[in-house]
Amino acid sequence: MQSSDKVFGKQAELFENLPNGRVKCTACARYCEIPEGKSGLCGIRGVADNKLFLYVYGKVISGHIDPIEKKPVTHYRPGSGIYSIATTGCNWLCKYCQNYDISQRRKIEGVDMSPSQVAQTAMEYGADGIAYTYNEPSIFIEFARDCGIEARKRGLFNIFVSNGYDTPDSVNLMDQFLDCITVDFKGSGKQEFVRQYIGIPSADPVFQTLKEIHGRTSIHTEITDLIVPEVGDDLEAARKLCRFVYDELGPETPIHFLRFHPDYKMMDFGYTPVETLEKHHSIAKEEGLRYAYLGNVPGHPLEHTYCPECNYVVINRYGYDILSWNLDKTNSCKNCGYPISVTGALKKSSKRGTSVFRIIQ
Repeated sequence: MQSSDKVFGKQAELFENLPNGRVKCTACARYCEIPEGKSGLCGIRGVADNKLFLYVYGKVISGHIDPIEKKPVTHYRPGSGIYSIATTGCNWLCKYCQNYDISQRRKIEGVDMSPSQVAQTAMEYGADGIAYTYNEPSIFIEFARDCGIEARKRGLFNIFVSNGYDTPDSVNLMDQFLDCITVDFKGSGKQEFVRQYIGIPSADPVFQTLKEIHGRTSIHTEITDLIVPEVGDDLEAARKLCRFVYDELGPETPIHFLRFHPDYKMMDFGYTPVETLEKHHSIAKEEGLRYAYLGNVPGHPLEHTYCPECNYVVINRYGYDILSWNLDKTNSCKNCGYPISVTGALKKSSKRGTSVFRIIQ
């Protein structure tokens, strides 16, 4: 691609020109310095005519109506149906990725959709919001921002399911449209794990991003931590993460410990033992976090939301379904009156789980 009239997508906003003739992308913490005619590691942000282009702008590879609890998000608009979309590409190289057919794809393809069409599709399917997910949304943030603005015009909210490997520039754009983010640690962010199984030097930029989001925005934040057996289940790393969440984000911040299942290049690993997840949960509680959960273990009692004051089950769950809602109109515990940190009332959506489209060839 040598001239902008032949470039797919749209010119990006998050970049700067360097004296050496390259263009530095500032959408994620890799800060790729890209020469003319080439793309960054993500495969979807590339240089033409000395400008950075987002090649997948308006290219949606997958669309699905999910329950918000699947993200997982449990303390923001519970029960909502979410129109989840993705593009191709990713800035991480996770060996266990369950969406590798999307995230590790380095092709510019998908259904052509304008931001207004994305928002309108969400409306037509009865969704309450839009989630930018399945691959890392920060790498297509200009498109997500434009979709998010259209979504808000229609009364919809916006969620990022993100690895948090971001920059001050991308956090600034998030603040223009984003209502909620779930930042997904892997192996509690331990350096040895992220280097070997993700392909990043360290998780330090993720911690910094969370500080920036908490300090400069009003975006609702939840934390997830994928616990990989044998190589990503270090309890001291989990304790360090929990202390960070308590100190920097506050004890009301929900944290979800997710069960690993074999996928992609890690098919020789087993499922995370439930006992391992329970140990992580205990550490979160020991460190003072009031809302800790286990994920991908349907039927486990630690799926529920418990009142931090009286330990009453205020939200009873099975998987992604809410079975009982024991909060009053102010989202306080019906048993003792303790205020529970949940945004919004229970929403009963009838179209959760609807597949809109997915393009895989």
